[in-house]
Amino acid sequence: MNSQARAMLAPEPVHGSAWDLAPMPPELAGELREVLAKLDQNQRWWVAGLLAAGTATSAVATSAGAAVTVLFGSHTGNSERLARRIAESLGARGVRHQLIDMLECRKTHLQESRTLLIVVSTHGDGEPPERAAPLLELLHSRKAPRLDHLQYAVLALGDSSYEKFCEAGRQFDARLEALGATRVHHRVDCDVDFEPDAQRWIDGIVERLDAPPVDAPAHAAPRATGRGADSAATAGPTSVANAYTRKNPFRAPVLANLRLTAAGSSKDVRHVELSIEGTNLHYEPGDALGIVARNRPADVDALLDTLRFDPQAPVPAGANGTMALREALAERHDIGPVQPAFLRRYAQAIRSAPLEARIHGDAPSLARYARERALRDLVAEYGTVDLGPQEFVALLPPLAPRLYSIASSQRAAPDEIHLTVAVVEYAALGRARRGLVSGLLADATGEDASLPVYLHRNPGFRLPANAAAPIVMIGPGTGVAPFRAFVAERDALGAKGRNWLFFGDRSFETDFLYQAEWIDWRKRGTLSRVDVAFSRDRAEKTYVQHRLAARGAELWRWLEEGAYIYVCGDAEYMAPDVHRTLLEIVARHGDRSLERAGEYLLDLQRVRRYQRDVY
Repeated sequence: MNSQARAMLAPEPVHGSAWDLAPMPPELAGELREVLAKLDQNQRWWVAGLLAAGTATSAVATSAGAAVTVLFGSHTGNSERLARRIAESLGARGVRHQLIDMLECRKTHLQESRTLLIVVSTHGDGEPPERAAPLLELLHSRKAPRLDHLQYAVLALGDSSYEKFCEAGRQFDARLEALGATRVHHRVDCDVDFEPDAQRWIDGIVERLDAPPVDAPAHAAPRATGRGADSAATAGPTSVANAYTRKNPFRAPVLANLRLTAAGSSKDVRHVELSIEGTNLHYEPGDALGIVARNRPADVDALLDTLRFDPQAPVPAGANGTMALREALAERHDIGPVQPAFLRRYAQAIRSAPLEARIHGDAPSLARYARERALRDLVAEYGTVDLGPQEFVALLPPLAPRLYSIASSQRAAPDEIHLTVAVVEYAALGRARRGLVSGLLADATGEDASLPVYLHRNPGFRLPANAAAPIVMIGPGTGVAPFRAFVAERDALGAKGRNWLFFGDRSFETDFLYQAEWIDWRKRGTLSRVDVAFSRDRAEKTYVQHRLAARGAELWRWLEEGAYIYVCGDAEYMAPDVHRTLLEIVARHGDRSLERAGEYLLDLQRVRRYQRDVY
């Protein structure tokens, strides 16, 4: 069956029952109408799921006999981009290969592969990306296959400020070895500034796997399975987009900086508009904007006063050789609130028994202790003992850029990018504290204000290609930002698909972000439904998951009619609570067990109808 037939059968019916046969040849459309007319909704879903699986299988089959399988598990898109780079390098050298999203990887892929290259990030404190979690669970289960025939290598991405640095990559590496696979190249754990280490790993592994051209043509443009036509994920960034990076950001003029929360709110949330005129940058709803961080001069001075090091002392600066300590602390290293992982490194380096004792105490107390202290506080309390400037700097985590979901549609606001930013403010140890980049954004109010930015693509969070498909957006707080972009995009396109928003915050009076815009879109019919939850307005707190549960029957109908579900926001509490609620809705209204409800949601994830951007 051709791709048009699959697209027609995919669960995206127009107006709930009429299947869109417009792209089909008349004779084929007529035959398929007769088939569809005999199926009930569940049977249609079964057929659609079968064909979705067939799509993934056929994409893999195009590289039958592939010498190398490249697997990626990505959260923000970095692992996927690196995996594509590996595939392109292999193809250029004539090595047969296939490129697979981990969520699409089946047991048979592992059993049939001979060389497996894994690129995987770690999300939060040791969690795999959600599209990698099922494969990791399989490898740790009793169903895991023996892999004595397999050689493999792992490239891990992470953030060393977290205690479980690159944990997902470490687990894949250890588990593959335990299952009998042979490591063909050592694992590399990349920090937030991952490009140099990642490229060295790629060069090393490609050189090792280099082979003369084979009978089958090399894959000049490898395709990741499971994407289908639902997103632009397979399209790489343009060369223009790559002109601006975290190493070479664009100074974007600030056009507007407005407070969204009203007087009396406990939060300061900003709507920031930036100009990208003249850059030729193109972004899509779901993408993020990177803000390059730089430590405040006053914070650098305060730390230097505590350290008593010569500010001009030369310290390592990676590929750049050396630079002055002051410059390194300002531009390259995180000197803000410390993390438990750094406390452990620091205690070992200075051999401090009191700090070691604190580290080995209970975890909640350690987390509170770390949260209240910036680097200068730690140095003031424990000193540096025998550390010199070079040894001290070597302990510090890199200063990472901050990513913010884009809250605008380029079709609706050409040459602009909008952000929705909650300013982080709190007090600790008698001092007022402010988030490094959120504070920078809040202060960017002058006529000449500008910010160093670059585009960060997020191919795993995309609107459906079918403009008639209904969408459900769940975004409390600033998690609503990408959904403002989604609705603006669909409005500008005149898309016919229904749009349902679930929004939550603390108070209706002070925290209803973009209230006037949602109301206007609702009046004009762009928004089909808006359900809100304000947790502080009633004695009994109400959150978005409670609104979801209350609308469970209708939400189930939307799912059966092909709706896509999107979740954006807090990964620690909100996203798990929403996921549990969705499981309960599918189980109750779909008349199935929780186990089968979990399989249902996993299938939605595989076909990109359940997407999450959580942090």
